[in-house]
Amino acid sequence: MVRPKKHLGQHFLTDQNIARKIVAQLQGNHQYLLEIGPGTGVLTAFLNEQFPDNLHLIEVDTESVEYLKTRFPQLEGRILEADFLKVSEELVFFPEMSVIGNFPYNIGSQIFFRILEQRNKVKEVVCMIQKEVAERLASPPGNKTYGILSVLLQAFYEIEYCFTVNEQVFFPPPKVKSAVIRLRRNMRETLGCDEMLFQQVVKKAFNQRRKTLRNGLRDMLNDKIISLEIFNKRAEQLGLNEFVLITNMISKGKSGSLPE
Repeated sequence: MVRPKKHLGQHFLTDQNIARKIVAQLQGNHQYLLEIGPGTGVLTAFLNEQFPDNLHLIEVDTESVEYLKTRFPQLEGRILEADFLKVSEELVFFPEMSVIGNFPYNIGSQIFFRILEQRNKVKEVVCMIQKEVAERLASPPGNKTYGILSVLLQAFYEIEYCFTVNEQVFFPPPKVKSAVIRLRRNMRETLGCDEMLFQQVVKKAFNQRRKTLRNGLRDMLNDKIISLEIFNKRAEQLGLNEFVLITNMISKGKSGSLPE
């Protein structure tokens, strides 16, 4: 049997009913379905039943890979031993794809940033992550848990908190509860602003979330815009459109003009 490895953040799901329920959250058509970090294959078994021709796995742990190859010989050639965060995009990202997995807590946010980079390919994500992170991602503006990834992901995905998962259904049990969320790609193609600058603005605003935007973004604001009322707000009070507006103000302020 595969030994869970602490340095990889492995907590193996052992409850078959929970595994079945996670797989049931997939909604769209899945021409290419990628499971990240299958571990001992508890989700894989149900996925392989439903999507036998479309399922691909990526797993960084050599011991898990060998076990999966033995347990699922029908997936020969579709089990990739690699780090999802480092592997070449040509090997794992295909048009019209979906992603599923029990994401390790220690790299969950990094996985989402990589998915965001490929958002025009990844149409749906169903994943189990730390409950606190799941609540943050699905949180609307005005909520204390609303943060950087909330804004960045909600710009391009509809996010639904599906259900909570208790610690006892894992080996070894984690110290916190988990939750399953579903992300479905929305119709937004672009933000209508400089997206690199947008990310900088969002990150800087939330890194000093107790300050008003006037103070938190002070070194990005010029004299023409710093007195505007919107900068009296704090980051958690702003929705996507307001962050886009501020990004355009900063961008056009740098070029010597402001939006009408």
